[in-house]
Amino acid sequence: MSQITIYLEPDLAKRMREAAESEGISQSKWMARLVEERLADMWPPEVIRLAGSMPDFPSIEEIRAFEGEDLPRDSF
Repeated sequence: MSQITIYLEPDLAKRMREAAESEGISQSKWMARLVEERLADMWPPEVIRLAGSMPDFPSIEEIRAFEGEDLPRDSF
């Protein structure tokens, strides 16, 4: 397991300590969970490399050109 050092302003450090204590976990576990949650929404590198790799892929305007009109929506 890797270790890192972070520097926080005193007020921010206090708020982090309080948040970790309120959840009954260590500051280290609280920070690790925060990093894990933040990175969970990232696309894998393989997917990112695909961006723009299909030069003949239609633009959004071209895709939407074939859409019909929406039906009237029900009001509640």
